[in-house]
Amino acid sequence: MSQYDVQADDLRKTYPTGRGKPPVHALDGLSFTVEPGTVYGLLGPNGAGKSTTVKILATLSRADSGTATVAGVSVSADPDAVRHRIGLVSQKPSSDPMATGRENLVLAARIQGLNRSDARDRAGWLLARFGIADAADRLVKTWSGGMARKLDVAIGLVHRPRVLFLDEPTTGLDPEARAELWAEIGRMTGEENLTVLLTTHYLDEADRLAHRLAIVDQGRVAVEGTPDRLKAELRGDVLHVELEDEAAALRASAAVESLAGLSAVLRDGSSVRARSEAGARVVPAVFACLSERGIPVVSATVARPSLDDVYLRYAGRSFASTDAPEAVAS
Repeated sequence: MSQYDVQADDLRKTYPTGRGKPPVHALDGLSFTVEPGTVYGLLGPNGAGKSTTVKILATLSRADSGTATVAGVSVSADPDAVRHRIGLVSQKPSSDPMATGRENLVLAARIQGLNRSDARDRAGWLLARFGIADAADRLVKTWSGGMARKLDVAIGLVHRPRVLFLDEPTTGLDPEARAELWAEIGRMTGEENLTVLLTTHYLDEADRLAHRLAIVDQGRVAVEGTPDRLKAELRGDVLHVELEDEAAALRASAAVESLAGLSAVLRDGSSVRARSEAGARVVPAVFACLSERGIPVVSATVARPSLDDVYLRYAGRSFASTDAPEAVAS
């Protein structure tokens, strides 16, 4: 029996594009492990390979090569056994908008093998747990987006799975609804020893929820660890200087590279970032250096390292600049 609830080893997946175009390499040797009772985050921009990973682990797709186990079971050798052990909350809604919340949950429970009485009991418990019991007998089409998303998660939990896959669970939700769902995910892992694999392109979501995370870039893991450890590895402060355009940023990065007190100078689009043991003290020197060369500064900030800075270090570009619209390789 594996000590991990999820284990992926060298997963590779390629999608043909046709019309003489090269194939899309959705996964290019992706590997990671998830310990029981933890939230593990796959953090990356749209198109990084996160959803493809979930589809393979949830037996909805097959890897071209590599191996994976979920709850100790091989996803390729025994997919039926895997499906009984997992819950899946995909990016698209899973509920029927023309049925009530209670009807959706009872039907999901019956499909999973619960008898009628147990299905109604489980539905009632989940409705109360997620704070949507007052709307239980209204059609889901009348619910808010946050309420409907909670129902999707409840449907994924109706059969008490050992592992829950949450694929971009809060996309499109307002801040209050996101915070409520975050709180419930934290309670689930803390009280029920549920293992959660979370995919997200929200930096704050990964920072808040994940016990450990992997930053995924172009179908492979760029770096892995706890959010705090990854940020702590970037010692000192991060200086972020925004310039008028990319040409100005190119000149600015070349100008400040030789300044004392700065290290790891990187240009990303129209901005320049650098690390410093005393960020506030180097700001005047940076302004003076750029002013002497006639390079106007739009803005400058000094802050502690963030997950975006971690991503920039390992991927060579900021997270925001890679967050393109969802592609087939997502």
